[in-house]
Amino acid sequence: MTITTPAVPAQADPPTSAESGILRRAACEFGLTGLLLFFVVTGVRWLVAPDSPISAHDIHYALAILGVTIGVLLTVFMTSPPGRRSGGHLNPAVTIALWRLGAFPARAVVPYVTAQLAGSVAGTALGRLVWGPAVSRVPVGYATVHADPAWDATAILTAETGVLVLLTVMLSVLLAHPAGRRLLPCAVGLATAVIIATFGPLSGGSANPARQFGPALLAQDTTHLWIYLLAPVLGAVLGAALVALAKPLTAQRPRC
Repeated sequence: MTITTPAVPAQADPPTSAESGILRRAACEFGLTGLLLFFVVTGVRWLVAPDSPISAHDIHYALAILGVTIGVLLTVFMTSPPGRRSGGHLNPAVTIALWRLGAFPARAVVPYVTAQLAGSVAGTALGRLVWGPAVSRVPVGYATVHADPAWDATAILTAETGVLVLLTVMLSVLLAHPAGRRLLPCAVGLATAVIIATFGPLSGGSANPARQFGPALLAQDTTHLWIYLLAPVLGAVLGAALVALAKPLTAQRPRC
């Protein structure tokens, strides 16, 4: 249910240390994504589990609280030293979107995505280690994302793809201006809260392959996992294509 984007461009390394620099930044992505999933699992464990003293019995209320909490955490992560170092993607779809937008090097895509997915597994496992068996039991289930039963695969795919199309367009607009770059952490935090609260009860509101990857693997619940892995990436590619198509029209627009 979470989405992220870079707070600032990743810091550049000298050419002689480019490859080691990519690995160091990928390590930051691993750590930050792991922390993100740990806090997601923590939030779901205490907001959903029936034995929790702060359990929210209304799923909409629980998702609203979770959305605000994760949105704030994302802003903190993105502006932290590791987030500034790596760019604070924490989302394979965002990494691919930035690559397709020409704002991220192709050679760093695989290390980043690998680190993010590995961090997803590690953070989810840490949540289980810290909070015990309650994390693995229903209704927590390692904080796996589930869509409304009334939503079929096509509806989930469409919604999750559409969210990333909009996010990619937002990225393009904000990254085009220095003032927009400064607003990115807050914009992403707000977008995350809205997506979790709005789409969480419907499509699941994942919008991030790393959000579902670790929880689904550890819970051994791969229902619709392919959608939550594919749809955000598809949305990132389509969103970048839409931006590319719109650029000539924007350039031809007369200025006042």
